[in-house]
Amino acid sequence: MIQTAELANKRLVILGCGYLGGAVARAAAAAGMRVEALTRNRERAAELERLGVTVVVDDLAADAWHPRLAPGPDHVLDCVGAGGGGLDGYRHSYRAGMRSLLEWTRSRAAGLIIFTSSTAVYPQGGGTVVDEDAPTEAAGPPGRILLEAEALLRETHAARRRAVVLRLAGLYGPERHHLLDQVRAGAADVAGEGAHHLNLAHRDDAAAAVMALLAAPGGPDHEVFNVADDAAGTKAEVVGWLAERLGRPAPRFAGGAASRREGFAAPPDRIISNARLKARTGWRPRYPTFREGYAAILSA
Repeated sequence: MIQTAELANKRLVILGCGYLGGAVARAAAAAGMRVEALTRNRERAAELERLGVTVVVDDLAADAWHPRLAPGPDHVLDCVGAGGGGLDGYRHSYRAGMRSLLEWTRSRAAGLIIFTSSTAVYPQGGGTVVDEDAPTEAAGPPGRILLEAEALLRETHAARRRAVVLRLAGLYGPERHHLLDQVRAGAADVAGEGAHHLNLAHRDDAAAAVMALLAAPGGPDHEVFNVADDAAGTKAEVVGWLAERLGRPAPRFAGGAASRREGFAAPPDRIISNARLKARTGWRPRYPTFREGYAAILSA
């Protein structure tokens, strides 16, 4: 179990505080941290303020927010989302957003900066197991943009501050369960290939990974960690299990990518390894497979 007592009264700034950031904000506040957040969503801002979070509503990629959040926090989490807009949205949120973050921290260091990237940077297929040392040179367009953001953080903070990259598998959880919704609605077809593995991470497990890193003083630095559950099932296994639980016929697989945006291809068949994160931090997923995660959503 991760110990978080030493986080009390530490100042955490969450940039791009949306689906994952909100979960981290709740966990951090419960650990006694002083939490500040930047979000583009006014509705989300109101939810965070009810938790006692100090909120600024603005765009990470701009610089208007810089004087509104004091520099020099104990820790920073950059978990901005692309927010739509295809590849241009990726460039704006991840690459321009990272430049804005680094400019804000130029004068005063943060104790640890965590950037949430994605396992989309890995081009490997063929059912292979993929760890953090896997080559990324052949990444697709979205992955290349994320790698550029990772490189900006790594190069700027190489000698000055602790920085860690978390590459997230597909996040799901409360309020985000598109595949479950498709099966529940009786969809005849779903995107993808049934024999391909579906790499997932429950939102609360991803938030716990962030908290594990924050609670590790003098811990990982300039490292990359995959965040995924323990056993990626095939898409056919996931859909079949959901269909059985919901009493619906299992849909067919139509191939292709879930996103039809230009530059976004269907993910290749691979299994993302979380072994490094577990070995270095003691983190363990509360939802080790899709079964536990989806069961919790269905029971709620």
